[in-house]
Amino acid sequence: MAESAIPIVEIKSVSKIFQLQDQKIHALSDANLSIHKGEFICLIGASGCGKSTLLRIIAGFEQPSAGEALMWGRPIVGPDPTRGMVFQDYALFPWLNVRANIGFGPAARGLGGAEVRDIVDKFIELVGLGKFANAYPHQLSGGMKQRVAIARVLANDAELVLMDEPFGALDAMTRERLQDELLEIWQRTKLTVVFVTHSVEEAIFLANRVVVMTPGPGRIESDNALDLPRPRDVASPEFNAIRRVLAAKLHSHHAKKAA
Repeated sequence: MAESAIPIVEIKSVSKIFQLQDQKIHALSDANLSIHKGEFICLIGASGCGKSTLLRIIAGFEQPSAGEALMWGRPIVGPDPTRGMVFQDYALFPWLNVRANIGFGPAARGLGGAEVRDIVDKFIELVGLGKFANAYPHQLSGGMKQRVAIARVLANDAELVLMDEPFGALDAMTRERLQDELLEIWQRTKLTVVFVTHSVEEAIFLANRVVVMTPGPGRIESDNALDLPRPRDVASPEFNAIRRVLAAKLHSHHAKKAA
């Protein structure tokens, strides 16, 4: 079977239990999800519902307690450059400038200096940081740091980009600008993106599928395909109708948990 005919990622009946001293924490329970190449998927749900745990299992940072996590039909057994992770706190190397941060992965893979320079130039241009190529992280704004983090993942030849609330610490204007820039990068590169957010509006603006998770132990409550043209208008009646539906699903979970 051709790669394009199967999901890039499959989560099959995945559960995850953490042992915390003498207490067992049920983070995920029987989660199932298929992700196809080129999709932009957002995971939403209450704090502690297992969104980040699911992302870390896909990244290979955690192993399921039960079930399977597969990429191209093969078990995910550990981290791999084809699955790049972008964190809220950027995770840049403070002692390296922008060029060196972006080039770290290609250089570590043993590519030659000229090839690394070409890759770095390509992705610096893609994220619009040409004027800051020699700047260090402490000289950059939060939005610029996040652009470097995205470029570093892309330069490492990632097929799948996993983003754990990457814009959560940014001010509203920077967040909106980076949402637009991320969509442009996604459309130009045909990457597959899995994006964790607490914001229903952000999820609808970005994704072509929004996956709603129940409070812990996390399950996939609903998988919602969005048939909204791009660019999306957050003030449109169609956008707000979807927001009401998804918000109602989230609030119903809160009510059930509180009951």
